[in-house]
Amino acid sequence: MSENTEWIYCPICNSKTRIKVHEKTIIINFPLYCPKCKQESLINIKHFKLTLIKEPDAKTRSR
Repeated sequence: MSENTEWIYCPICNSKTRIKVHEKTIIINFPLYCPKCKQESLINIKHFKLTLIKEPDAKTRSR
């Protein structure tokens, strides 16, 4: 039984990352790092469908 595999592409610059997933792979809240644009994105993957998780920016503490 052979499964289909695909590379994960960066949601920011659309270049190939170092992560490969199978068809049945489910990833939740994964910090994906792109070696090309040097950005980290929080993603979910299910059935090869990548979803970018939008998190609010960290607020600075005012004194």
